[in-house]
Amino acid sequence: MTGIRNQKDRTQKRLYRLPEAAEYLGRSEWSVRRMIWGGALPCVKHGRRVHVDVQDMESFIDLNKVKEATA
Repeated sequence: MTGIRNQKDRTQKRLYRLPEAAEYLGRSEWSVRRMIWGGALPCVKHGRRVHVDVQDMESFIDLNKVKEATA
């Protein structure tokens, strides 16, 4: 049994449900939905299930980083 547990510990989660994605991004679930509907964040759909790829969330974060100019 410990072999299975260790294997699961090493496996990183790639797809997040919308509530999990919202927590990951620090946004509300509806905000994440609007980001998906607006095309700002890709999603993975299978039937009625909607998931967000962690790599897409990381890309979204990187693309939206802003450096403020200091005086």
